[in-house]
Amino acid sequence: MTVLVDDPLWPAHGRLWAHLVSDESLDELHTFAKANDVPARAFDLDHYDVPEEMIPRLVIAGARPVKGKELVRRLIASGLRVRGRDRR
Repeated sequence: MTVLVDDPLWPAHGRLWAHLVSDESLDELHTFAKANDVPARAFDLDHYDVPEEMIPRLVIAGARPVKGKELVRRLIASGLRVRGRDRR
């Protein structure tokens, strides 16, 4: 299982947010998210948006912290990436 989380760099709603992805499958990602109380509404086609304060708990549960470029590279390589132009 390889679930990845990047640095919380994205400001919204008065907090910083990170991305939680799997480089294996969406099933793996959803299973991990559900087991760690990440709300389903946080899912955005190929990732979950997670608040900064959730990251330590996700890492303890097995998510691997990586830089944003590494996360995107692995997501693209997995074939799970949804491009920006395909999000609409």
